[in-house]
Amino acid sequence: MVSSETARRTYPDGSSISFWTAPDGWQLRRFDWPSAAPAPRGSILFQGGRGDIFEKYLETFHHWHDQGWTITSFDWRGQGGSGRLTDDPHVGDIDRFGTYLADYGAFWKEWAAATPGPHVAMGHSMGGHLVCRALAKVLAEPDAAVLIAPMMGLHAPISAGFGERIAEIAMKLGNPQRRAWKSNEKPGTTDSRLSLLTHDPDRYSDEPWWWDQKPEIKLGPPSWRWVVRAFESTRRLRVSRRVKLVRTPVLMLVAEADKLVRAADAIKVAGLLPDARLVRFGNESAHEILREVDPVRNRALGEIDIFLSARAQQ
Repeated sequence: MVSSETARRTYPDGSSISFWTAPDGWQLRRFDWPSAAPAPRGSILFQGGRGDIFEKYLETFHHWHDQGWTITSFDWRGQGGSGRLTDDPHVGDIDRFGTYLADYGAFWKEWAAATPGPHVAMGHSMGGHLVCRALAKVLAEPDAAVLIAPMMGLHAPISAGFGERIAEIAMKLGNPQRRAWKSNEKPGTTDSRLSLLTHDPDRYSDEPWWWDQKPEIKLGPPSWRWVVRAFESTRRLRVSRRVKLVRTPVLMLVAEADKLVRAADAIKVAGLLPDARLVRFGNESAHEILREVDPVRNRALGEIDIFLSARAQQ
């Protein structure tokens, strides 16, 4: 068994990194690690959040791969190794969240046809939000889905509606693709980026370590246009009637002390899903549940393993 740090900072044997071409010709960087088991357990498509890179989750991929799962992930359009949508390579931008969904739906269709079942959709933060939207729009029909600290609402002064209006005004006052704030994950906070994401400084340090190895995959703050589109997309999902029609069994892990996304909104969406199990974490967990200290991370992985054993059977 490889050490934790080796797993976090080394591409595993048997894995590959390549590019997938979206229907419009855009190239997305992808990671594939086929199961080495004689009888594969199934396949997981894992999607990270805004600004994420799949390297951040290599340690967790080891956990599932050791159980016989085939693992795949790709960097969202405009971040990681999937190009940029602005002249500033450190600003995350998107024209609309429908673009993300178009990429995801097309990728899912090809991926599901080429990998062994059962098929599991997983998403963290923005990835969890987009997976849920894909389920609601029937762009993907996995056997099970896991949403980790999903972005179902953004923290904003006074209310989400007020925050969205302020973001719209800011977007229209200049270049919509300019950075919304300087560098932190959250504007107007005294919290460090580390404390917003995890209580584990070693796991936190993996991301800047990978940035040093591959400077081209580093991303900074979002654009004002991204902020507006995020408010729009999360608002629409929270009131969507399609959420109540999702047939896929869902496990949702929520960090109630999350300072990046609103846990209350995720809990609300979990209540709308017909077949959802909600697991809550308290002050012991920040936003990145799967990159937390061992007691938190192990509990999360245990909940996911139990869920997949029951709901994503071979």
